[in-house]
Amino acid sequence: MESYILTINGKKHQILAKPNWTLMYVIREVVGLTGTKCGCSTGDCGACTVILDGEAVRSCTTLVKNVKDKTVETIEGLSKGTDLHPIQKAFIDNGAIQCGFCTPGIIMVIKAFLDRNPDPTEDEIRQAINGNLCRCTGYAKVVKAIQQAARVMRHEDQVMEAAVTAASTKGTIGRGVAVIDADLKATGSLKYTGDIVLPGMLHAKVLFSPHPHAKIISIDTSKAEALEGVEAVVCYKDSPDVRFNSNAEDKDASPSELVFDQIVRYVGDKVAAVAATSIEIAEAAVKLIDVEYEMLPYYLDPKEAMKEDAYQIHDFGNCLDPAVIETGDVDGQMAKASHVFEDTYSLQPIHHSAMEPHVSIAQYDISGKLTVYTPTQDVFGQRSNLSRIFGMSMNKIRVIRPAIGGGFGGKVDLVTEPVAALLSMKAMKPVKLVYTRREDIASSRIRHAMDVKVKTGVDEEGRIIAQDIQAVVNAGAHTSCSTSVAWAMSGKFLKVHKNKNIRINAQPVYTNTPVAAAMRGFGSPQGFFAQQRQLNRIAHELNKDITDLQLLNLVDPWDLESDGVMNVGNARAKDCVIKGKEDFSWADEMATMAASKQENGRYRIGVGMALGAHGNGLFNVMADTTGIMIKLNEDGSATFFTGVSDMGNGSSTLQAMAISEVLGITMDRIACHEADTETTLFDVGAYASRGTYISAQAARVTAVKVRETLEKYAAEYLDIPVKDVDFINNEAVSVRDFKTKASIGDLVIHAHEKHGKDICESDTFSAEANAVSYGAHFVKVQIDTQTGAIKVLKYVAIHDVGKPLNPLGLEGQVEGGIQMGMGQALSEGIIYDNQGKVTNRNFKNYTIPRAMDMPHIKAGFINSNEASGPFGGKSIGECAVVPSLSAIVNAVANGMEKEYNDLPVTADAVLASLNKNDQK
Repeated sequence: MESYILTINGKKHQILAKPNWTLMYVIREVVGLTGTKCGCSTGDCGACTVILDGEAVRSCTTLVKNVKDKTVETIEGLSKGTDLHPIQKAFIDNGAIQCGFCTPGIIMVIKAFLDRNPDPTEDEIRQAINGNLCRCTGYAKVVKAIQQAARVMRHEDQVMEAAVTAASTKGTIGRGVAVIDADLKATGSLKYTGDIVLPGMLHAKVLFSPHPHAKIISIDTSKAEALEGVEAVVCYKDSPDVRFNSNAEDKDASPSELVFDQIVRYVGDKVAAVAATSIEIAEAAVKLIDVEYEMLPYYLDPKEAMKEDAYQIHDFGNCLDPAVIETGDVDGQMAKASHVFEDTYSLQPIHHSAMEPHVSIAQYDISGKLTVYTPTQDVFGQRSNLSRIFGMSMNKIRVIRPAIGGGFGGKVDLVTEPVAALLSMKAMKPVKLVYTRREDIASSRIRHAMDVKVKTGVDEEGRIIAQDIQAVVNAGAHTSCSTSVAWAMSGKFLKVHKNKNIRINAQPVYTNTPVAAAMRGFGSPQGFFAQQRQLNRIAHELNKDITDLQLLNLVDPWDLESDGVMNVGNARAKDCVIKGKEDFSWADEMATMAASKQENGRYRIGVGMALGAHGNGLFNVMADTTGIMIKLNEDGSATFFTGVSDMGNGSSTLQAMAISEVLGITMDRIACHEADTETTLFDVGAYASRGTYISAQAARVTAVKVRETLEKYAAEYLDIPVKDVDFINNEAVSVRDFKTKASIGDLVIHAHEKHGKDICESDTFSAEANAVSYGAHFVKVQIDTQTGAIKVLKYVAIHDVGKPLNPLGLEGQVEGGIQMGMGQALSEGIIYDNQGKVTNRNFKNYTIPRAMDMPHIKAGFINSNEASGPFGGKSIGECAVVPSLSAIVNAVANGMEKEYNDLPVTADAVLASLNKNDQK
């Protein structure tokens, strides 16, 4: 250890550190300033950015020995008390913050950038933040926020156009509202799981399998156990002999996992784990564990694993139950079709790449109680699974979700939680387990790879009269929600076209690859990629405009789904196409594409579009419930308790908006406590696009109960009829004169003093319908025929969300969804070697779109009304990504006059297609 004096945020700190410690480690672990985040430890994501002598640097790759006599500024030094820096305020007001994990790093980059370039162009801004990854926002609102902050810092804008935070609540619904914890995120104050330190806490590391499929013949942990500082070592010998499904929605479906198993089933599977007094000791200890393996046959390709003579990855075989749907007379109508098209599409596995990697803290105490802190999307599901695994009653398990730095479905499953819990039970101390980015990409969860074969019969006009879809779904090494993904994808095909003759068979298959699980869209991006790519080919072959073909086939409001069971609600899919076509200037852009082909120059312009759909919740699949409790305080402010896990997608904000709208309490006087199994009511989980349609409705319904109670007290207190009571701006008023009034706080005190009652209501909302959200995306690309490079130039996305409840949040969800879809279409994908090892395990070579890659996006919404949704609204989060893959690739295919059926469509794929003269 050496002594260093560091000046951080104007304050000198004398610290003891090893010379090889990074500045990030010292800032976070020694000084305790946790606003600086760790997203990769390789300098690739920018979450750890601080300012060093005026220059933005990656603190994760800067050694502490190199910062002597230098001045360090972190996100905590940017604001003064409650006075925010203009950059921080601009990020809040422009909706540039979602999960917030990347926000401090971006803000620090921009602080240094604007200090030296106060009047930047948009391209300069995008270049400045190009080293900072954001998985949520799509960068559009980040750029807008920076532009506005620059104007304010130049004293050109004295008043910013702020999002609604504390305005009159009459009309809050329908206006832009920043996420309710945006100020905490902008200042680095919000605590994520990795920021939490408990007394006596140990640090864990996992030993991962180097083999795709093997049996552990022997394992010797004695050297690790003997290492000073090691307090617990666990492996399959210590693991409960209880198989579980890590996805609680499907917890009874083919339980295949153990906390540790004697059989490892993919490279990156868990072999053993160590808890020690420091991360360095834990890392050293896992290297001392000796393991002898017996190699077993392995399969990376599901088509090989599903052969009859294939070695069984699990005792119950390699094929899970398929999703099978058949309606109408598929074969008969296919025989009558004027044209039949048949194509196969291949989609790669994708990593969620939330900026916060998987992390958990478990604390098992002497009373036999297990408390788990984890950024999960499903606190109650995880409690249920942990109860099953460890044979504990649920009152002895508490799952608390601190802030969550992005989820996208990847944080639904148990991943790190059981390991941390097992170690804590053995050590009888709190244990923190954090995956590095390399570990997270290889050993957490991924999107299902699929091969989808589509056969479609159409009549002379292009009307779809029969469709047969066969999919092979790569489940990876364990079950998770693979069967549900297969069913969910299959069910979406019933919701978009008037065709009543559909056959679907989606077969999930185990392989020796990482576990595939829920990811934004839950199978819909894969299914719609295949369907919409083929529809684009059909339009080309029939010499029809694809927008006309869409309008010919799409459902109308209140149509029955293809199987005739449920209706599609107030479906405005056609309106999305019509408005998108207009906003995109479709005819003009098609002419631009035609001109580029005639010029036959280096660059081609491609124009394309696609449509997608997604459900709203789990009705007709399982009981879809959310419980809310609202408590009014003595000053008339409110606190609500919700089991919903907000990932930055704004579900808690919408719940607060609903409460504000019903009760007339301004947003600044509403507090939220969420996702804690011990203090909130049950919620199914933050998935299946439930955030608006279910959880906001639950808040509205509960707020109505509070209002009914409050109205009675107001009528009594003001001596007016109940029917004359309204609530506006934190007051009860008489609608007859608007002068007779009392504060809501007066009514709460009145209830206490006269009636001995709290004003507190709870309710559980259970869905009785499942609306469908639709989106039509229009894209213009440029293709370099010499290099194969594809640049997305223009993007218009029009969505049917019923009534747009929070336009600011809706736009952010669409922009982020497009970024995720664009990555899958053009650059992203898990790459394996022939042994099943993931070879691109960092953000240098797992290529997420960055700020310079993203086009200008126009997000628009059809203002309709979904009667079953809260205030007429429905959800957007997953539907935002669904059409993007096919829209982008359709544009490339149209520009190049080639078919690209395998993702991603990289520059190499474009060049390869140019060398195949016989390709269509």
